[in-house]
Amino acid sequence: MPHIDLPSHRLHYRIDGTDPTKPWLMFCNSLGTDLRMWDAQVAGLSDHFRILRYDRRGHGRSSAPPPPYSIADLGGDAIALLDALEIPRTHFCGLSIGGLTGQWLGVNAADRFDHIVVCATAARIGTPDGWTARIADVTANGLAGLVPATAERWFTPAFNAAEPATVRAVLNQFEATSVDGYVGCCAALAGADLRPQIAQIANPLLAISGNDDPVCTPADLAAIATAVQHGRHVSLPGRHIVNIEAADAFNATLIDVLCGAA
Repeated sequence: MPHIDLPSHRLHYRIDGTDPTKPWLMFCNSLGTDLRMWDAQVAGLSDHFRILRYDRRGHGRSSAPPPPYSIADLGGDAIALLDALEIPRTHFCGLSIGGLTGQWLGVNAADRFDHIVVCATAARIGTPDGWTARIADVTANGLAGLVPATAERWFTPAFNAAEPATVRAVLNQFEATSVDGYVGCCAALAGADLRPQIAQIANPLLAISGNDDPVCTPADLAAIATAVQHGRHVSLPGRHIVNIEAADAFNATLIDVLCGAA
């Protein structure tokens, strides 16, 4: 199992597409998923990129240091992984908290990235009170009770009905997430408000929304694209996990934007 050991935790990663002439593309998962959420992107994009995926701390096969975490901790993990693998620059694509991490990286480590793609995210996701309540609930009761509502937020009713095995596989990732990892990342979300900072982002930035996403709306993604120096917004069919629900359109969008940029 490929991994790097950091002072407080271990990060599991995977590389697909090994053609050294292709540009790097790094994927960063959402809260409550692991690197397998990008399987459809690997299938559709590995001929075009060297793909680096990793499990965020406390998710998948990465270990969970004691919470709370900050968005700077999560961004630091991404940089530590690039350093360990001697990758000087890469495109970046993150969804939800992964997209918030991408914004932090654009503000704080712009020289390590080419295009930054942020999906189903916002510069401020939710409210501190809402995340504090979520932390209390999960600490007391675990994650299983959140599964039905998560399925509704993440996928449209039509996709839930048409692709039950796909939805179940993603929800299994959610249920398998460690409580420490989940609440640690909730704390990072509670403390992260990048609205005053994202105007500093000079990297070309693509913001992708799900057109029926109730968590991070198309307006949230349009606001990011407007606030940064070189932003573009695209809305695709689906809800929060838009890279799975609209996988073909998502992949085509990345090929169009990133291969043109490369």
